Amino acid sequence: MAAAKSPGEKYRGRPRRSPSPAWRAFRTTHRPEIIALDCFPVPTVSFPVLCVLLVLAHDRRRILHFTVTAQPTAQPLVAASPWTPAPRWLLRDRDAVSGPAFAWRVTGVGLPHVLTAPRSPWQNPSAERVIGSIRRECVDPVMGFSEEHGRRILARYVAD
Repeated sequence: MAAAKSPGEKYRGRPRRSPSPAWRAFRTTHRPEIIALDCFPVPTVSFPVLCVLLVLAHDRRRILHFTVTAQPTAQPLVAASPWTPAPRWLLRDRDAVSGPAFAWRVTGVGLPHVLTAPRSPWQNPSAERVIGSIRRECVDPVMGFSEEHGRRILARYVAD
């Protein structure tokens, strides 16, 4: 006979499951061969929201390329190539920015891409940490005026 549930059990949070060992093993094994792509929004003084697209090397959390644009495309990924050494995997999340046209362009570059699970920032931790640092130290204290101003601010941050 099963034990009766307590009255408050339905209100308690469920215990978190740890990330899958297969995903963690993939990231650990292929770390030098993975580049990550992620984007985040940046508000401007005149209220249009710009998108910052980052291409990041996973092994040292090194920013390979970035762009600030109102209409994000796969062009920054193509502009950042050729890499030395060539990456084996592109890790990206399921943003609306990276839709079918983006996937087609990435496949054209010859780079297999791995999608993270929906709403799973722990699967791309390097990119999430870099974005958090950029937001805290660079973007939040300074309000940008335009795409060019945003590029100058980020270029100064990346150069330091």
